Amino acid sequence: MSRRPSTTEDAPGATGEDGFASRLLAWFDDHGRHDLPWQHPRTPYRVWLSEIMLQQTQVTTVIGYFQRFVDALPDLPALAAAPQERVLALWSGLGYYARARNLHAAARACVEQHGGALPRDLDALVALPGIGRSTAAAILSQAWGDRHAILDGNVKRVLARYHGVEGWPGAPKVEKRLWTHAEAHVASPSLPGGRLPDYTQAQMDLGATLCTRANPTCLLCPLHGDCVAHREGRSGELPTPRPGKTLPRREAQVLWLEDADGRVLLQQRPPTGIWASLWTLPQADDEAQARQWLQQATTAAPEAGAALPAIAHAFSHYRLTLHPRRWHGIALRERVGDNDGLRWVARAQLGALGIPAPIRKLLESGPASPPAPDASPDTD
Repeated sequence: MSRRPSTTEDAPGATGEDGFASRLLAWFDDHGRHDLPWQHPRTPYRVWLSEIMLQQTQVTTVIGYFQRFVDALPDLPALAAAPQERVLALWSGLGYYARARNLHAAARACVEQHGGALPRDLDALVALPGIGRSTAAAILSQAWGDRHAILDGNVKRVLARYHGVEGWPGAPKVEKRLWTHAEAHVASPSLPGGRLPDYTQAQMDLGATLCTRANPTCLLCPLHGDCVAHREGRSGELPTPRPGKTLPRREAQVLWLEDADGRVLLQQRPPTGIWASLWTLPQADDEAQARQWLQQATTAAPEAGAALPAIAHAFSHYRLTLHPRRWHGIALRERVGDNDGLRWVARAQLGALGIPAPIRKLLESGPASPPAPDASPDTD
């Protein structure tokens, strides 16, 4: 006989002055993260930048990128004035590059529409590129102490377990229920108005450190006494996993070409699509296409390229396997150049460009180019 899962109404103390916030804050005071770089100083710009970087990226990874970014672009006007190529270079390695492009576009919109500052208004923030409802709420609560509920991935997991919410949290109906719980908790009298920044951070910290996706540390959690998932032994089942689907697989040929001076040939990606506007090694869908492009655009002999180990890279919607080959002492044909989005780049200058992480790792893995052979280059 199957039992009916508990709901919010079944959980003790789930409504009214439930102590959810007070217990969470007490835990945060002793165990939360208080020394993150965006907390000191806690400005709207720094909070916003951290929230965008933390989307689908762990805190430990973000810290170094955040510090490098604010050292180079310390405030919103500096970000708005920077070329997009500079922004992408600072972002290079963090992945999900649409975040960087949206960040840049939002900064420019703030200069044009809001006097060079982030607006202190939920709807105005959501109207900016790359800022959704939860991110806007996190900015308002942490930067200004405004009373707004957040619902990022960590908070969804905490609330799904605490309230016994069934269903994948990404489904609209389930997400709506979780928003209702989040807003009820943030409106609770047990949450002092002056502690909204701490409360927002505490929720994220709890999900990241104790209420983790796998093997949650329930006995150390300040909320476990009223948690439906803990009480029913269902912490491993909730939140309900995303319905499984097999990601399609794709393959591409990667052409690592260096000239006689050891410069690398890079090609800028289109402004939309995967790795939009980033600089990467020229690619082809298959060997026949790679051979044709090499013969038309370069002096490289297709069969002379040295095959390198394949590189596996996962995107959110497909898995890509890259097959790199490397050539030395290559020149471009006279009719090929900047108009084709191609650029010879010295190794010392690679750090100034936005380059996808797997391509940058590939370039850093290889030794410097050996001297070019004395043979005359192939010509038309």
